[in-house]
Amino acid sequence: MNSGFAIATATAFTLGTFLSNAAADWPQFLGPTRDGVYTGQALADQWLPDGPRRLWSHDVGTGWSGPVGKAGRVILFHRIGDQEIVECLRAETGEILWKNSFTTRYVDGFGFDNGPRATPAIAEGRVFLLGANGNFHCLDFQSGKTVWSQDLARTLDAPTGYFGLACSPLVIGKNVLLNIGAPDGAGIVALEIESGKLAWKTSSDEASYSSPIGTTLANRPQAVFFTRHNLCGIDTRSGKEIWKQAWSPAMQASVSAAVPLVSGDLVFATASYGAGALALKVDAKGIHKLWEGDTSLSCQYQTPLLSGGHLYGFHGRLDTGPRPAFRCVELATGRVRWSSEKVDAGSLIRTGKDSLLLTVNGELIRLALSPAEFQESARAQILGLEVRAHPALVDGLYLARDKRRLVCVDLR
Repeated sequence: MNSGFAIATATAFTLGTFLSNAAADWPQFLGPTRDGVYTGQALADQWLPDGPRRLWSHDVGTGWSGPVGKAGRVILFHRIGDQEIVECLRAETGEILWKNSFTTRYVDGFGFDNGPRATPAIAEGRVFLLGANGNFHCLDFQSGKTVWSQDLARTLDAPTGYFGLACSPLVIGKNVLLNIGAPDGAGIVALEIESGKLAWKTSSDEASYSSPIGTTLANRPQAVFFTRHNLCGIDTRSGKEIWKQAWSPAMQASVSAAVPLVSGDLVFATASYGAGALALKVDAKGIHKLWEGDTSLSCQYQTPLLSGGHLYGFHGRLDTGPRPAFRCVELATGRVRWSSEKVDAGSLIRTGKDSLLLTVNGELIRLALSPAEFQESARAQILGLEVRAHPALVDGLYLARDKRRLVCVDLR
């Protein structure tokens, strides 16, 4: 129980409840700090024999956009027919609180999936959504009404690339940041959250399928982006480029989707297609390469976890070659501590010293984050096959989707 509930005064009760709720939210891609870390209420030590209890399920359309949650509400972004649909559900029951939709013209050139790729962001009482064809929307979180919309393909000539626009919005201060790969120096843009107007633009690079992370390096607040060809730090207020390191797969038809990770003054990026991994130190004097290579941790889609100076993630491609191996790698050196093929690849959430893995085949697996050895403690089938969207963990409720349904599993 949160300590705020044990305090008698009304003021302390309110403050304790507020802090607990803030910690329990999962308002954007990869959680509150965009690194896959959950800091909400404690989870159950053990699961039931047939797995955690499912509270509810909800039919979904196409797309690879993951759920997000805040203040007891869940936001789902998907597509049915020619409509990109956003729904707000009550986290405990799955009840639909509001719904909005927008016509989309996106057609996947490879025939994979026509739905949205980017995960929504909830901030400042708004919901921010990027569709696969570049339609960007700002909605009121309470009512679902549209506040403003931008057609980035029309206004900035943002291309859809091989697999559609996929950057999950990052809200910092009064702006929302996006990697859209548009020409004329609009590879990275910031839109004013109040109006949707362009606040600044920077970069002439194409977009990757990665999303930025907000951080501070060398005492300078910034957002770290992994674009098509570069890893870079951008001043979030002015759009000025602080540093840049050329690095990417040599293959043009590649998918670089993992979010960069930051630990102190270290920045880590990973991709498949021969790129592998890169670790940089960023300080007042510039950037210094610690190590790189394709033998430690080459993540195709999923962002690895960072815990105790070690990285935990999947080495190898899902679409070709041998089964990706789940690995523990030292961040500072790139040394592989151990490697296991006992689990399928998937999306990870860190819960203290443990992690929750949702595999591409719909299994939820509990793993210890230990550099000593691979340790699994429980697993349960909660979804069907072809799981791609990243899950959310909202106040002990685990929300995940496959190609047919969104489920809410109680881990409290």
